[in-house]
Amino acid sequence: MTYKVKLNFFEGPLDLLLFLIKKERIDIYDIPISRITEQYLEYLELMKLLDLSIAGDFLVMAATLMHIKSKMLLPPDENATEEELEDPREELVRRLLEYKKYKEAAMELNEMRDKNKELFYRTGTGEREALFVDENGEYFEASLFDLINAFRKVLGRIPKETFHEVVRDKFTVSDKIKYICSLLPAKSKLLFSELFVNMRSKDEVIATFLAVLELMKMREILVVQRAYFSEIEIVRHPEPANVYRDQNGVPPATGAEGENK
Repeated sequence: MTYKVKLNFFEGPLDLLLFLIKKERIDIYDIPISRITEQYLEYLELMKLLDLSIAGDFLVMAATLMHIKSKMLLPPDENATEEELEDPREELVRRLLEYKKYKEAAMELNEMRDKNKELFYRTGTGEREALFVDENGEYFEASLFDLINAFRKVLGRIPKETFHEVVRDKFTVSDKIKYICSLLPAKSKLLFSELFVNMRSKDEVIATFLAVLELMKMREILVVQRAYFSEIEIVRHPEPANVYRDQNGVPPATGAEGENK
């Protein structure tokens, strides 16, 4: 693959851990480190597959999780001091709780800043603000990890035998941008899963997913959901970027053009 997408809204490793903890409904004070490590590494592999720029702190966190996992597998030392017998997860839990506290505080400050704007807020939780409301209820912005989770499910439905075809069709991100724009007339919503109906090639699925990220980066679309971990929907951005469009109203891709090989 020669097409890379760099995103300025990329979350960090602690965001990914909090996402996994919430997704699996895990007690943050009693993290099943083996299970979380396995899922964390799986998400990193998906990011590498998509050629997303992975910051070094993601790899540092992966090493930290592996170190904690190895320490928990060792039998306790009968001669160890009380300090040495501390739960190896304790420092990670402390960092997660501290990060969560400051993240929630930043969100509250953002809400205070926007309180005079015509925005609708999620009632009761204070965790996310609604982007818009329609006859179906409130819609909230989906995170990058929500998107990767949805991508993982789509990729899991592709028959494994298609991964090893000798002759493959070539799919470009630009073509998929045009395809997505053609499915999104003004003021309509599209289920994320609908983009991949009838796709049987891993390369086509990846090109389509990268096109979604590119359109998000260009402020042409929003990815939203009605609740945490619910199905993702795609809508036109209410304030699209002022860029050149062709005769069909399709913006050009901003990344380097390439084909999945």
